[in-house]
Amino acid sequence: MAGILSSTTTPIFGAFLGSKTLSTKRPFHVKLSAQSSETPIAASTSVSTKEEPSTSSGPSFSPPPNFRPPQPKPFSVRPDKNLDILGGSLALIFRLGTGVFVSGYSASFVPKNEIPPSQYALEIAGFKVKETSKLGPRPEKPIEIYEFESCPFCRKVREIVAILDLDVLYYPCPKNGPNFRPKVVEMGGKRQFPYMVDPNTGVAMYESDEIIKYLVGKYGDGNVPIMLSLGLLTTLTEGFAMIGRMGKGSSYTPSKMPLNPLEIWAYEASPFCKVVREILVELELPHILRSCARGSPKRQVLYEKAGHFQAPYLEDPNTGVQMFESAEIVEYLKATYAL
Repeated sequence: MAGILSSTTTPIFGAFLGSKTLSTKRPFHVKLSAQSSETPIAASTSVSTKEEPSTSSGPSFSPPPNFRPPQPKPFSVRPDKNLDILGGSLALIFRLGTGVFVSGYSASFVPKNEIPPSQYALEIAGFKVKETSKLGPRPEKPIEIYEFESCPFCRKVREIVAILDLDVLYYPCPKNGPNFRPKVVEMGGKRQFPYMVDPNTGVAMYESDEIIKYLVGKYGDGNVPIMLSLGLLTTLTEGFAMIGRMGKGSSYTPSKMPLNPLEIWAYEASPFCKVVREILVELELPHILRSCARGSPKRQVLYEKAGHFQAPYLEDPNTGVQMFESAEIVEYLKATYAL
């Protein structure tokens, strides 16, 4: 997840006016749609690619030659990715599942016919799992966070994002990244991460613990979850959680800047989502994260949208690609955006 900044949107889809004058010399060509994830979405029956007219000047993007989105394969790991997923799964142990469930999560088994086929639900042994949650006020615009994957302080903020079920526009700041690290210094005066801007209130701040307190106060019940309130122990376990993927998602890989932010349906505790986030950060690709931990109502939104729920799910407005499967998403991102 301070200074006070204006919430006026500019063509930099994240530069703000405030008490400090920000430099406008560095051009960006990425545009943000302010559409909320809670807006009803027309149903689709499969992953697809689709042509969309470009509305911005700049480089054009297209899927790799002969690209076909893979069919989703629930609960499976591609054999060559076993170690990646195993390494990403260590967080579930060290962080005791923090970020798996949204705030106020509860679940119960009900007869299969009690939940209609059009509603997302896990089915186990002839029963379905009815999941509910208690979420706070919803921000109209996505929270904006500048951070990088391998930072334990950034992970703390990503966990509260999952718990509060917030949509976030992430500006990746890998080491040596040419775009968003300098922008943080221009806005806040320090090269420190994470850095949060809330365009709904104009608030901007550093310090992970302060960001967490702000987010739970504004968009939650005001209570910081126990696993995020243990001080040094929280930070240490956040670091241990990333041992299995040490160094991933930290250094810049030269890339082409997209015209529009990518969208990823994911949540912090999933190792499948983690490997995709790592490459998004390394390529410095701005992306809107549609948070969808267990209990999130956005699981139903994606279920209606794609005819299936599985995370991660990528939507690339620059090419029209929509796809499941983490390993193939990583390969697609490298082929499309890496130089």
